[in-house]
Amino acid sequence: MKNIDRRLDLIKDKIHEETFIDGRGLGNELSFYIFDYDPKDELKVRDHVNYLIKDYFKAPHHNRRIIEFNLYDMFLEIAKEKNIYDQIFKMEEKEGKEFLYRALTTFARPEIFLDKIKNEIGDYNVLFITGVGQIYPIVRTHNILNNLQDILEDKTPVILFYPGQYSEQDLQLFDRLEPENYYRAFRLIDDFKEELF
Repeated sequence: MKNIDRRLDLIKDKIHEETFIDGRGLGNELSFYIFDYDPKDELKVRDHVNYLIKDYFKAPHHNRRIIEFNLYDMFLEIAKEKNIYDQIFKMEEKEGKEFLYRALTTFARPEIFLDKIKNEIGDYNVLFITGVGQIYPIVRTHNILNNLQDILEDKTPVILFYPGQYSEQDLQLFDRLEPENYYRAFRLIDDFKEELF
């Protein structure tokens, strides 16, 4: 994925398109978009996501109201709410990493993230999902996406910021892990061919 700056700059234009809010999904499905990028550009993408959210917050004349759900931050919040945050470190020290991984994947079911999204989305009409690489392998992105449609009753578009590749058939995290099938989303911004001068 080349030309990351150019691709990031086009996100705002895409969000302003009427088809973005009205939906492109087949059979009245939600509009799911994936912005895939080279994992080495993670910090650049995070900065741009923050810029977009602040920019839309400062420009209330736009009818786009963006909310970000960072899966990693959500996991930490939920762990604190359930009073297990401090126990995580003790569990790793006492039982080992493999035990901790099994315990956390059992705890971090998609439903706890989906409930939090449902309770906090309010009147926002654009949903960003971030923190995908940070939460792996505890949470698998396709499990969240597959269940998200059930809680978003209207056509709230979702943009998943994904540190890897999306082929419109499968997701490959970090450009090297085993691909996971997912085909219900559109690529938000395509790659550009290198221009010859």
